[in-house]
Amino acid sequence: MFSSAIKAIEDIFAPRIRTVLWKSIGLSVLLFAGILIGIEVFISILVVFPWPWLTSLLAIVTGLGLVASFVFLMAPVTAVFAGLFLDEIAEKVEMRDYPNETAGKAISLTSGLMFSVQFGLLILVVNLLLLPTLLFGIGIFLMAMANAYLLGREYFTMVAMRYMPARDANDMRKYYMGRIFAAGLIPAGLSMIPILNVLVPIFSTAYFVHIVKTIQQEDQNP
Repeated sequence: MFSSAIKAIEDIFAPRIRTVLWKSIGLSVLLFAGILIGIEVFISILVVFPWPWLTSLLAIVTGLGLVASFVFLMAPVTAVFAGLFLDEIAEKVEMRDYPNETAGKAISLTSGLMFSVQFGLLILVVNLLLLPTLLFGIGIFLMAMANAYLLGREYFTMVAMRYMPARDANDMRKYYMGRIFAAGLIPAGLSMIPILNVLVPIFSTAYFVHIVKTIQQEDQNP
């Protein structure tokens, strides 16, 4: 698991992947900037107090709340971005680290996006349901556990589908469920660290390419 994480870190800063890295970071920042500006404009239009200082205070508090949400919403965002970048990143990782092995087959963009959006919405709902637990001091732990399971499941399944039929990918995921959950703790933790969390879509894809490849090699050489 840790060796796969180290390889993934090396991969995401490799020259051939750096372009995709910047695209992912740019989209993440634009998405949250758009949400922030949209809500600020919405509040300024619909919420008007007779005291300008109170309106300004509300805008500041809302902005700080949205910045804080950047931490908790990055997990569902990265789930959606997976469908946009997975094949491009996986292909470059295969060329860099597994040049002598058969390359995986690309998942159709439509299938990848549908799969990603479904998981993104699921992760969003789960995180929103767990949000009140932050008041009891266990919210971060519960969110990390839930995101580890969900992100691990999504990235492993999508990467594995490059090398085998979807049914076989799901069977492999179920068989190695505990191992995949443990592997998912790293991207889940990373998704909760401000600034670094924008790296999650690229890191997680490269990381799970190495996880899937390692499991395949172990299965072939028991």
